Amino acid sequence: MHQFLEFEKSIAELENKIDELRQIAAPGRVDIDEEIARLSEKIEKSLQAIYAELTPVQKVQVVRHDQRPHAQDYIDALITDYLPLAGDRLFAEDKAIVGGIGRFQNIPVMVIGTERGSNLETRIKHNFGMARPEGYRKVQRLMLLAGRFGLPILTFIDTAGAWPGIDAEQRGQAEAIARTIAVCFEVPVPLIAVVIGEGGSGGAVALGAGDRVLMLEHAIYSVISPEACASILWRDPKQSAKAAESLKLTAQDLKRLGLIDRIIPEPVGGAQRHPDVVKKIVADVLAETLQELLPIDSIQLKKLRREKFLAMGRGVLH
Repeated sequence: MHQFLEFEKSIAELENKIDELRQIAAPGRVDIDEEIARLSEKIEKSLQAIYAELTPVQKVQVVRHDQRPHAQDYIDALITDYLPLAGDRLFAEDKAIVGGIGRFQNIPVMVIGTERGSNLETRIKHNFGMARPEGYRKVQRLMLLAGRFGLPILTFIDTAGAWPGIDAEQRGQAEAIARTIAVCFEVPVPLIAVVIGEGGSGGAVALGAGDRVLMLEHAIYSVISPEACASILWRDPKQSAKAAESLKLTAQDLKRLGLIDRIIPEPVGGAQRHPDVVKKIVADVLAETLQELLPIDSIQLKKLRREKFLAMGRGVLH
């Protein structure tokens, strides 16, 4: 059963009417069928209108929807012969980071993602997608392994940020993130990052310093969550809508600022309404992007990657 967001109340009412009609309708009743078709068309038009004008804070609600596909969902759908790899070989296995070797459309790849879980049990298992230092050191291990064997890297980003606990700080959280970004710049293979949901802070950037950074249409990517930003600036989490607007965290804002390379369209109503459709769209865009990068030799690839990130902000500053 679909879960409706606050701003989808009108859609929920229409879908409830359709359910009621189906329950009371006798088979073959033409008038009922016509009414259902009319309501269905109205739902489609309403969804198009609502999702074409989403505010930044509404996009935050969309990416946190329980039914939105997460990293493991994309891995399961897009990667064949998948062999998960665990552990950082230094401290422990961090289940907030999932990854391994497989084939994407018959091309051997390394795939890595931040997995936040879809219900209470899996969220606790994956620590709500917030990795500790060992998670980022696991990312480093997998990326270096990919570089050694010439495997393109695909990353799926969906995290509120790195784990902010004392234990993470004691084990060198900032150093782990910084070194992971450095590894992103040094791997001699194509690296494509996809922000599929929430791209929060350094926890997201650690997996996002790629040759191409792609974002789903309703995904967000920012240095801090709107709630945390509002708490710091106005000491009032209720100001999160204002913070979301100021942070310029939408895919459209980031594309306009030159911080991402491409926006991947979502089905009408968002990825949460049509998960299988959005996985197919992501697969097509990834395949196209990978074919652009594969012919580039490793030295040029690293050079272009570094130049791309060093150039960010220059137009704004000057």
